[in-house]
Amino acid sequence: MNNMGILVLFKVILRILFVLLNNIYCIPTYAVWMVILAPLKRYHPELYWRIEGTFFHWLLAMVSMWSWSAGYDIVEVGDDIRRCTEDRTLVIANHQSTADVPMLMATFNPRANVLPNIMWIMDRVFKFTNFGFVSVIHEDFFILSGRHHRDTAVLKLKKHIRDSYIPLNRKLMVLFPEGGFLRKRREVSQRYALKNNLPVLNHVSLPRMGAMQGIVDVCGCQSDQVSPNNNTEVKADYQLRWVLDITIAYPEGKPLDLPTIITGWRKPCQTFMFYRLYPGSQIPTDTEELTKWLITRWQEKEQILSTFYSTGQIPVSEYCSSPIPPQTVLQDPLRFFLLHVFFLTSSYLHFRIFTFLLATIW
Repeated sequence: MNNMGILVLFKVILRILFVLLNNIYCIPTYAVWMVILAPLKRYHPELYWRIEGTFFHWLLAMVSMWSWSAGYDIVEVGDDIRRCTEDRTLVIANHQSTADVPMLMATFNPRANVLPNIMWIMDRVFKFTNFGFVSVIHEDFFILSGRHHRDTAVLKLKKHIRDSYIPLNRKLMVLFPEGGFLRKRREVSQRYALKNNLPVLNHVSLPRMGAMQGIVDVCGCQSDQVSPNNNTEVKADYQLRWVLDITIAYPEGKPLDLPTIITGWRKPCQTFMFYRLYPGSQIPTDTEELTKWLITRWQEKEQILSTFYSTGQIPVSEYCSSPIPPQTVLQDPLRFFLLHVFFLTSSYLHFRIFTFLLATIW
């Protein structure tokens, strides 16, 4: 092994140790603070959730730092999303790998009040990861995948939206309609497309409709209307004002993944986030029309990614009338440093309290 290889290996080991340590002094501290503040949830819930949202944002900032410190930059192109971040917005994105969520976290991290008020819809398997406990406290939604669980999962999602997303006044709701990573879904998607006379896609897989339809049923996008699927009036306060369609484009069609972000073994690169913003009034609620609308968006993603992989450019002008200039998402190193100080200090404080209580009992 040459000197360069030794340096890379040393860097990988250091980053793995740092991420492990980062998890140890951040996640338990978040949990302890939430236990300490638990009485507020009963007597002053608004203050409790404001504090929880701030802590949640700080934790996601730590995850954002992993990709930023490895040199994996994010470039935003397309519509200006500042219009939608303060309103109820459904975010839909293509799903390629385990890097998609951390990269979206890094994208939203510099924007004030986005991550504290976000709700992630993710596969139930993530509930049993190190970050699952945090998402449970934040009241994200874990969805069961698979045909046999489809109807039950949609009903549970609807209930969660009514019981958590709406009462807690969350803004962005993030959904990956494909229901799984591209490498796992592509062949199944293509067979289904051939069987049902649907477009055969290579760079994305056909979106599934269950969760999307459930969200629209509860938060119907058009004002003063009755959803044809459940015959219940959609209240104005519940309505989605926007649907933000994000096309995640990794260089050369080779997606990053979570182990790569943690180790930083891959060379620095740029991942593009192509935004297209749709007013809620443009989103159909009828099942057939909504299916057509969503499949059309995914056909467009196929064309966008095909162009990007062959030319290195996102064909922004073909899909956006007033796009923003391409801009790299900038993170704040000083903020990262101060957050580390906070979590380390909190961990030390909680350790001292725990040892004091233990000594008192024994």
